[in-house]
Amino acid sequence: ERDQRDQRLCKVVPKGYQHIVALAFAVKEINEDPHILPNITLGFHLYDSYIAARSTYLATLLLLSMVKRFVPNYICDVENNLTGVIGGLDSEISFYVATVLDIYKIPQVGHLCTIPLIACVEEEVPQHQFRVKMKLGGILSLLLHFRWTWIGLIAMDNDNGERFVQTISPIFTKSGVCFAFLEKVPSLSFISEIDGMLQQGTSINYKIFSSTANVIVAHGESYSMAAFRWLPYLSEHDDMSYNIKSKVWITTSQVEFTSFVIQRNWDAGIFNGVIAFEIHFRNPPGFHQYVVHRNPSSPDGDGFIRDFWQQAFGCVFPDMTSDKVEGNICTGEEKLENLPGSFFEMSMTGHSYSIHNAVYAMAHALHAMFTSRLRHRRMAYGRRGKNPNPQFWQTRPLSLCTERCLPGSSKKVKEGQPPCCYDCIPCAEGKIANQDDISFLSYEEPLGISLASFSLFLSLITALVLGTFMKHHATPIVIANNRNLTYALLISLLLCFLCALLFIGRPEKVTCLLRQTAFGIIFSTAVSCVLAKTFTVVLAFMATKPESRMRKWVGKGLGHSILLSCSIVQAGICTVWLATSPPYPDVDMHSMTEEIILECNEGSVTMFYCVLIYMSCLATVSFAVAFLARKLPDSFNEAKFITFSMLVFCSVWLSFIPSYLSTKGKYMVAVEIFSILASGGGLLGCIFFPKCYIIILSQISTSTYPYLRSEIKPSSHIQKQMHCLQHCFLWQ
Repeated sequence: ERDQRDQRLCKVVPKGYQHIVALAFAVKEINEDPHILPNITLGFHLYDSYIAARSTYLATLLLLSMVKRFVPNYICDVENNLTGVIGGLDSEISFYVATVLDIYKIPQVGHLCTIPLIACVEEEVPQHQFRVKMKLGGILSLLLHFRWTWIGLIAMDNDNGERFVQTISPIFTKSGVCFAFLEKVPSLSFISEIDGMLQQGTSINYKIFSSTANVIVAHGESYSMAAFRWLPYLSEHDDMSYNIKSKVWITTSQVEFTSFVIQRNWDAGIFNGVIAFEIHFRNPPGFHQYVVHRNPSSPDGDGFIRDFWQQAFGCVFPDMTSDKVEGNICTGEEKLENLPGSFFEMSMTGHSYSIHNAVYAMAHALHAMFTSRLRHRRMAYGRRGKNPNPQFWQTRPLSLCTERCLPGSSKKVKEGQPPCCYDCIPCAEGKIANQDDISFLSYEEPLGISLASFSLFLSLITALVLGTFMKHHATPIVIANNRNLTYALLISLLLCFLCALLFIGRPEKVTCLLRQTAFGIIFSTAVSCVLAKTFTVVLAFMATKPESRMRKWVGKGLGHSILLSCSIVQAGICTVWLATSPPYPDVDMHSMTEEIILECNEGSVTMFYCVLIYMSCLATVSFAVAFLARKLPDSFNEAKFITFSMLVFCSVWLSFIPSYLSTKGKYMVAVEIFSILASGGGLLGCIFFPKCYIIILSQISTSTYPYLRSEIKPSSHIQKQMHCLQHCFLWQ
């Protein structure tokens, strides 16, 4: 009896009173609610399990016998109707109770279930295993998100802890998370076992705080946090204190932030910043006021409040039968809100809210039974991650057994160590470590994002220019610039900018086939449009001379013939290329020894250069013709714009050759993309921006000064150009 009394004193957890208050508040609400159990008063008895199987069985049998002295199978007191039992905070306690209640067919509601043998408020029995995996999945996702692959695991030394370890180990190991240590914290059953428990706790302390794992996953019961708080005080090495606060603790939802009475002034610094998966809860209306009005001076049938008050505030109430009073006197004026959170909280917690829900679940079940309305009410609550001690990290903690191997090195697992512990050894010549060493231009890196954004921006500008020309298709400036060729050129430039996106991303079979061929055909079409426009302008000037024989060449057929013939030749080259030696995804392990390069092998380098040479010839001819026509009268200033645009175009591609040959890996692709965008942007800006300026300026002038509309006329050079060219493009 003495051992049992000492054991009880060592296990006093003041926060348990908060759960008593939550239960009493729920019963009070139900009895005051006319819609639940009308004309029926709900009552309750509370029994302490003392977190031990022996005491739990005794309390359960006392509950059934209704008498202070245990008499099995006899009810020796005023008989009340026992309709159900709400289990303890810990599932093992509920399991012990269930083994006795099952004999008498009395239902039990377990509000915090981790054993799939008890009906729970939070989860139905068939869904138990699924729920457990979901909880573990939340912890695993958190670990993988922060790349915490080297962790420690602590659990209570009981069946529940063993079950948790057996469940979590294969799941975490399969996902690449390794355990630096797995320790089980012993539970105190008898006071005589305290010496062995302290020695085991000292060993656990040393393993935790000397380990290189900076993340600890802690699983236990509702009171386990109080047990974990012993660990920093069990060290035999004073020099280990520096490493205590560098650990990140992750606790499961069953663990509640509690303390034993003797831990009132203990430092809880190691748990600042702990990440706790907590049970969903809310604060019912009126609960705070209900708590505030609790006072030992007017207990109102509360037989627990005086004991709680003395334990929580460290004081004693005067004994009327004794003249001596040891310790501080309890006045009853102490404030509950002044207590630390590990002793009492003024609002509902996840555990107390579960008790509140369990009472309501039983009340609704009784109400349905008494009213013969068989309704099934399912109360399911999710879980959410919560940090009970907000303290944000200055830098993200790392928890790795071995730092990531650098490019060009491979992992060699240490003998007798988990897979997360390895040595980094240099790779053999021509070989790579793993997929971390693979390199290609992706959308996830800044260079790929910048080029893709630039490509989309130029595409948008081209689409706006095309829309402007189509909207003002009847204006003199659009008619004079050959609408069909203008539209074809703008569409080609739009496709050129979009085809640059084919060069970004992991090389695939389809993208490799389309990259260079699409680029060659589309760009040749664009240059052919420029060449056709240049010839048209030159022939139009020559056709204005008296008795010129060039008039028969000016008209609809010339521009179409140049565009189609030049484009068909490039399409034929690309067709032969795809038919004989098409491009394909390839691996380059020789250009850069420190990484492997994923690229598109051109298949036939000769055909690739044929495409580039043909396109260069078209650009050279266009530049030469435009250069010769640069001195045409102002009425033919289209040639000046084409000359400057082709100068930019040729300059870009001349600089492309040495740049392309001097780079390696993904930067070769980046150089080609930049050349495509820069040359296309040069054509767009030099040829079309001046025309857009004239179109928009004329629209602004006529809309701003409508009374001058009749007096606004095109400039002299536009009038001359229209006069000279309009008869050449009547076919439009």
